[in-house]
Amino acid sequence: MNLEGSCHCGGVRFSLRSAHPYPFNYCYCSICRKTAGGGGYAINLGAENSTLQVEGEENITVYRARIPGRESGALEESPARRHFCSICGSALWAWDPRWPELIHPFASAIDTDLPIPPQHTHLMVTSKASWVELRQAEEDKVFDGYPDESIAEWHSRLGLADQDA
Repeated sequence: MNLEGSCHCGGVRFSLRSAHPYPFNYCYCSICRKTAGGGGYAINLGAENSTLQVEGEENITVYRARIPGRESGALEESPARRHFCSICGSALWAWDPRWPELIHPFASAIDTDLPIPPQHTHLMVTSKASWVELRQAEEDKVFDGYPDESIAEWHSRLGLADQDA
């Protein structure tokens, strides 16, 4: 599915291709929650990095979160790069050099109508703010940390992968 996205002020517009366009993954981690989560979470999609086209690239700024290191526990800069509009602050997408072929646009920045997911995955719920109510349906999955399946695996399990990918 071709997706069109933009920031709030229109200073950045982008398009990309996603074989996994269902916005199902609610991330409650402190990074997503504080940088992009109006509902106390952010929703990331999966897309093909090679298809990203950007207008207004000069208006993009990148944030790399500081996270505890796996071995030392000391704060280290995350390799993941979160892209924002430097004018209005809209969260646009995340990209990580460990998986260079992937890009994860925030569903909140997508202007294309997205399909409604038949179920949701709530992840990193131990980071959820106290004021956020976890509204899960019976068929939803909930994880304290990362889920046991990828965005692509979730779409495949439910038979929702883009048919014209």
